[in-house]
Amino acid sequence: MNLLEIAFNLYANKLTQDIPDYKRFLFYEIKKSDAKIIGIYGARGVGKTTLMLQLLKSLNMPFKETIYISCDHPAFSGVSLFDFLDEFNRKGGKIAFIDEIHKAKEFQKHLKSVYDFLDVKVVFSGSSALQITNPDFTRRFSMYKLPILSLREFIELELGISLKIRTLKEIIENHQDIALKIIKSLKEEKILKIFSDYLEYGAYPFYLEDKAKFKDRLSDSINAALYEDLAEIYNIHPEKISTLKKLLATIAISEPLELSVENISNITGISKATLYKYMDYLSRAELIIQIQNEAKRFKSIRKPDKLYLSNTNLLNALCLNPKKGTIRETFFASMLKYNHSLHYSDKADFLVDEKYIFEVGGRNKDFSQIKKTENSYLAIDDIEIGLDRRIPLWLFGFLY
Repeated sequence: MNLLEIAFNLYANKLTQDIPDYKRFLFYEIKKSDAKIIGIYGARGVGKTTLMLQLLKSLNMPFKETIYISCDHPAFSGVSLFDFLDEFNRKGGKIAFIDEIHKAKEFQKHLKSVYDFLDVKVVFSGSSALQITNPDFTRRFSMYKLPILSLREFIELELGISLKIRTLKEIIENHQDIALKIIKSLKEEKILKIFSDYLEYGAYPFYLEDKAKFKDRLSDSINAALYEDLAEIYNIHPEKISTLKKLLATIAISEPLELSVENISNITGISKATLYKYMDYLSRAELIIQIQNEAKRFKSIRKPDKLYLSNTNLLNALCLNPKKGTIRETFFASMLKYNHSLHYSDKADFLVDEKYIFEVGGRNKDFSQIKKTENSYLAIDDIEIGLDRRIPLWLFGFLY
């Protein structure tokens, strides 16, 4: 049995597996794309494989014209992607779905050759830690980032209802009416209870498989991102991975602005140069969020970055008693960073799109810090409906 036969057998077996009916927003965007090579990247556990299989099953093409492979399967170890796709193409293959492409050696070179020489379409997925740096290559394909579940998607999954994506401008200008519509659509369910559940376990679709084991599964996902993705992509020695874990734990238990590079260096024993490199790795792997001070836009002032874990589920998994303020800010940052630029300022928690100022806090938060600041707003936790420039924090979970 040659490799293509093995691949078709594995593919046939994959097609017998159940996949969720719920389709994330990127499904519809990718479905419309005419690109010859499409890449889907994102953190571990966000649903890249499910999305690829949903796209594949929606094609309504003959079996022999499509194929799905995963490069982390032993059968594909050391295999030339170009040679494999060339044979697939010669046997009538038209579209290939390639999972975990970062496990394949020199995949960029092979995909470039596929684009230039083969009449086959490729949809691939890879770790968010991937660095696609060749400009000649990046012109040839369309990349789509699959983020964590938004609060909106979590509610759709939980309640089986359809909810509208809202722009930041819509939320700022019309948050009361939007919040009322959402609350009405929830019927007997309470938005603040759903929001609380989301903060604990709602960012990754795999929570549906076993909520009781969610933290264990998330811990496994973190380890896989560190020991497999980062270790392989950046050739990090296994002994150094424990240092990355220590860095994650340090960020988890600290205030977002409590840690300067110097402080972390002293706490962890990592040199500053190595620390900057490691923070970049963790950021690329979607494990942390780094937010610069607005002054850094002009390189005029040296200020520490604000450091957050990438979402509240990670925070709850790595810290036994995370601070309420950190949870709130982490949620806000995790929802806004997908489609918006984020900085922090000396006046407020966040500067969004270099235009809007946001302070994040509980129901007693007031405008004292930003009362004379134009385009300033409060993102308030523990309220269902806002008033004027006081916007419910949960509503920022409807941006995608």
